[in-house]
Amino acid sequence: MIKGIGIDIVHVHRMKKWQEIPGILERFFHAEELSAALKKGNSADQSLAARFAAKEAFGKALGTGLEGIVLKDIMLKNKHNGQPEILVSGTALSALENCGAEKIHVSLSHERDNAIAMVVLESEL
Repeated sequence: MIKGIGIDIVHVHRMKKWQEIPGILERFFHAEELSAALKKGNSADQSLAARFAAKEAFGKALGTGLEGIVLKDIMLKNKHNGQPEILVSGTALSALENCGAEKIHVSLSHERDNAIAMVVLESEL
């Protein structure tokens, strides 16, 4: 059963600006997530924008927004085949459990100036 759907779009330029502000990326991204994105060189900004969009989309899918959720508790990783996945811990895990969802589906896309993410939360019942 679908428990929630969220979608968000982020301008890539926002991530370029954030990289100039000491500590801001570390505030919003898990260390492992940030490291993987920054290894992408010229496409790092697009990768970060898509991941930030996914965090926002997760909050929308919850139906509560991101109030009370530490953004680093929402981590995006790529599986061995490149498929993105969201791993949640701490405050994000509590929010997921509170909404009754057990599975998180995520899709990311980016092109030049924009990145977009869609999140679907699902339960077995």
